[in-house]
Amino acid sequence: MSTVDSGSTTATLVERYSLKALVESCLVLEEGVAGIKDIDIGMMAGAGILPGPFARADEAGLDTMLEALERASSEWGEWFEPPLILRRLVAQGRLGKKTGQGFFPYPRPDEGEQRETVLLETRDDGVSIAWLNRPPANPLSPQLLRELGEVWREVDGKARALVIASSNPFTFSAGADIKEFTKMRPAEEGREMLESAHGLMRSMEASRTVTIASVNSLAFGGGCELAMACDFRLAAESATFGQPEINLGIIPGFGGTQRLPRLVGEGKALEMNLTGAAIGAYEALRVGLVNQVVPDHELFDTALLWARKLAEQAPLAIEKIKQVSGEGLEVEAQAFGEVFGSADAKEGIGAFLGKRTPRFQGQ
Repeated sequence: MSTVDSGSTTATLVERYSLKALVESCLVLEEGVAGIKDIDIGMMAGAGILPGPFARADEAGLDTMLEALERASSEWGEWFEPPLILRRLVAQGRLGKKTGQGFFPYPRPDEGEQRETVLLETRDDGVSIAWLNRPPANPLSPQLLRELGEVWREVDGKARALVIASSNPFTFSAGADIKEFTKMRPAEEGREMLESAHGLMRSMEASRTVTIASVNSLAFGGGCELAMACDFRLAAESATFGQPEINLGIIPGFGGTQRLPRLVGEGKALEMNLTGAAIGAYEALRVGLVNQVVPDHELFDTALLWARKLAEQAPLAIEKIKQVSGEGLEVEAQAFGEVFGSADAKEGIGAFLGKRTPRFQGQ
């Protein structure tokens, strides 16, 4: 066989192998055997396909892969028939990295200078996205906390909704950066950093900007606490949550002893904080830690749907509801009086009576 023939045969073999790997991976996903992250990890570790089939398809473009499979099925048979999920993603415009979402989501940060550990993406529907961008674990280092605070100050009260997501498909945030913290003087730098983090999270809780944590994987320690400071938490099926600080001989420092009991109850919070044991997404849903669990590849779209819906609500009413929740009837009554006299209230009531969609301005 000539060198040219040998090279052509090798190329064909590689193409058939990679296309068939994508087809089989999609079928396993459609049958609910495993999620996209588990499949990609399994194919990388077990079959040596680097990157995994889904990440590789996203890189090439899902429309390109669909065309390749359509050609392959006509030449090589039904074993290469494009899977339903691939056709659906292409029909939705989820073409991979080039459009910001395929099997996995990808940041499309605003033009201009960006911070190193948190990327800001501003959309035209009132929704912004803060992408945690310190792979592979997105640890909450002093730098990341500082830059997240800067991003928050840019969007606070301006964006209608903010989604906090991870640019790494395999980790939301593995927690505090312990190595960095050991270099700090506890009485000075450590306390200053904690106060800054608490200030950021309290500001998120009181703002008219709705916050949504899109938890795609591990959310441990500070990562779990950041998610708890958001108004809503949406989880991928493969997500896990935990407060493992007890295993290091320390306690949660970013609100884990306070927010966790409010969400899951005193007993479950004490169990999680004292054992350090992690819980899966569906257990987190059962105990009230998360609001919804969806398949991994649908998480980001679901977060955007929530954000768009919440972005349509009256900002002033959102702000007051968040601020007075849990503070008692007297505070609620005072806030009701303030909101009832607002322009947004007049618009909302008028729209209801006129059977039209209200247009809230936050006034």
